[in-house]
Amino acid sequence: MASSEEEVALLGVSGSPFACRVKIALKLKGVEYKYLEENLANKSDLLLKYNPVHKKVPVFVHNGKSISESLIIVEYIDETWNQNPILPSHPYQRALARFWSKFIDDKVVGAAWKAVFTVDEKERETNTEEAMKALQFLENEIKDKKFFGGEEIGLVDIAAVFIAFWIPIVQEIGDLDLLTSQKFPKLYNWSQELVNHPAVKESLPPRDPIFAYFKVRYENLSASK
Repeated sequence: MASSEEEVALLGVSGSPFACRVKIALKLKGVEYKYLEENLANKSDLLLKYNPVHKKVPVFVHNGKSISESLIIVEYIDETWNQNPILPSHPYQRALARFWSKFIDDKVVGAAWKAVFTVDEKERETNTEEAMKALQFLENEIKDKKFFGGEEIGLVDIAAVFIAFWIPIVQEIGDLDLLTSQKFPKLYNWSQELVNHPAVKESLPPRDPIFAYFKVRYENLSASK
């Protein structure tokens, strides 16, 4: 637990999968923190002060020192608070966890997003194919494990919360079949385990407002075609 002398704060947006990663890590560690909701249309002075480079969330503040980028924040949390390790202890396994976490950001997040929220049909098809190929790699990697981290949630699981919670929302809005029990049975089962894990369930935003927000965004995009 964070001691009373420690200042621990998270600047985020409730619908952000990246801020959600940090919330999950803090929940797993049992670290108490102050959450500060940001309005990215009217960024606070605090956000501009603590993340002047990217001016984005999440930003993690620990005793006056700020850290940006969700995966870097999660690793920092893991190294600062020893209980309930998030990264494996073996160097090779740690390297693999970092590889797959970066793979998710590089190959899944952007492609899945563009598969729904892109006007050009050909570009949508290209991004759908790219997302599907990436999900197949993850299907092969999860094998028959409960989580990517084994029996317990690890870095890759936290990184992949976008797949487990956000992809089902956007694929429903965009009428796509990215993550289904038929196409990716192992990954689908993993996603159900993850979103129902207590630390994750308590860290996820309410589904309905997120769905409504993205639906309006999708309809506005479709109307502009």
